[in-house]
Amino acid sequence: MMKQVFVRILGIEVTFTTKVEDFIKHTGPKITYTKQPLQNEFFVRSNDLLFEQGINDIEIKLGEWNGVPCFFDAGERSNVPFDIFSAAFYLLSRYEEYLPHVKDDLGRFPAKKSLGFEKGFLECPLVDQWAYLLLDGLKQRFPDLEQASKTYSFTPIINVTTSHCYALKGFSRSIAGFFLDLSRLRLSRLVKRITVWFNPKKDPYDNFDFLLGLHKKFKVKAMFFFQFAAYSAHDKNISIYRNKFRHLIKSVSDYSKVALSASLASVRDISILVKERKRLSDLINRPVQHVRLRYNRVAIPQTYRNLIEAEFTDDYTMGYTHHLGFRAGTCTPFYFYDLTLEAQQPLRIHPFVLCDYALRNFKNQQEVFQKLDLLYQQVKQVNGTFTLVFSNELLGGNHKINWLELYGATLKRYYV
Repeated sequence: MMKQVFVRILGIEVTFTTKVEDFIKHTGPKITYTKQPLQNEFFVRSNDLLFEQGINDIEIKLGEWNGVPCFFDAGERSNVPFDIFSAAFYLLSRYEEYLPHVKDDLGRFPAKKSLGFEKGFLECPLVDQWAYLLLDGLKQRFPDLEQASKTYSFTPIINVTTSHCYALKGFSRSIAGFFLDLSRLRLSRLVKRITVWFNPKKDPYDNFDFLLGLHKKFKVKAMFFFQFAAYSAHDKNISIYRNKFRHLIKSVSDYSKVALSASLASVRDISILVKERKRLSDLINRPVQHVRLRYNRVAIPQTYRNLIEAEFTDDYTMGYTHHLGFRAGTCTPFYFYDLTLEAQQPLRIHPFVLCDYALRNFKNQQEVFQKLDLLYQQVKQVNGTFTLVFSNELLGGNHKINWLELYGATLKRYYV
């Protein structure tokens, strides 16, 4: 946890010791994280959380530090009013997701049951904000404190679980879809479906050339996560054996990073997860180490244990589908800590701020940017990573907002 705060967020190298004599001999900046200070050093009074074993239902009492919500009061003697290391650990480890809770229909931890939503700080990158408040205090005590430069970054993600709406579906699925639309009198879909039969490039979800063009125009390094799975009730993409679909993925991989959007079936069966990863890797002729889970379904800790066993190194699923904000209270990548095993694991978590489905109830582009600007400003202030997830499916859909136009405006607005 100390490395997350000091090294990854603040860019300050640290060493640790439990020997009093070594600590006293050190002449540079130093901190004690204990119940009592040793001398007159910078002192952060520790909460019991980081020294406990097991998982307990902890009562969280929210306070405030320079206008920023905080918890785990540290008392008057501490140089900072709260034990931000324990608080950061609570959020980053997703401690609350180990506690008994009722999952939604897809087996997900509900956003409305989170501490962030209930206490009103879901849209704040608290861990990063605490780190910078700590830095202010340290610089007052140690004006010559050395800090590596760290800058804001922007990561747009295109999630592709359904690459085409009508095209490449095969004869049986296409005819079944035709009669389903006909029985429900969805005339506009019927017209589009027939149009695509004669001109597959008219498929509304096939916006890949346009997206790649936008990324080239704004010089953005975006990521495409493709589902490459067998057909199932929840996973209905194009057959992985269709040459045009395979060619699409390979052509996108020539211009952008391609990773795996794992199927819902693979979440429940690690052998399927391993198979999907290998098949995609074989197709693009490079390792696939980054992954997203279908429907943002993360069941901690088992989901992440499966990803580690399947040899993924980076996950991009930490966020909520229908709520904006910071599920883990941060906009900085961090390593998964398995509370049950009490050990940090070799899986880096990249939290996202937004999944585009959270914007479906917004009336217009102006309303969207009013909300996104507030999130962006907070991320920019702490030199974090502004990660946004868009789906080619929603970008190609017919909604109140022109999503392709919105996406282009997003790239222009936040890639600075």
